[in-house]
Amino acid sequence: MAPLTAHVVDLEQIERLTDKLKGLIGLLERTRNELAQTVDDNGKLQLEVSSLRTQLTGTQSSQSEVAALLAEREQVRARVETMLQQLDAINL
Repeated sequence: MAPLTAHVVDLEQIERLTDKLKGLIGLLERTRNELAQTVDDNGKLQLEVSSLRTQLTGTQSSQSEVAALLAEREQVRARVETMLQQLDAINL
């Protein structure tokens, strides 16, 4: 009777080990899928970052142009004021 009990215990241990292995295989498959998804997401995010950097460069260039135009506008405004003062002086 003792050898039969040992045989049953061994089978139970093997079945538990088999279940653990199946669980580990499932975990490995999920991890691989998550890794593939993460790699895909990372690629998409890198493209988005590249696009945003390009937009940022364009925006910074536009800001420089706006600053130059505002400075030019101030110069024109100052000249117009000077001319108006000269015209007022002539009309006296």
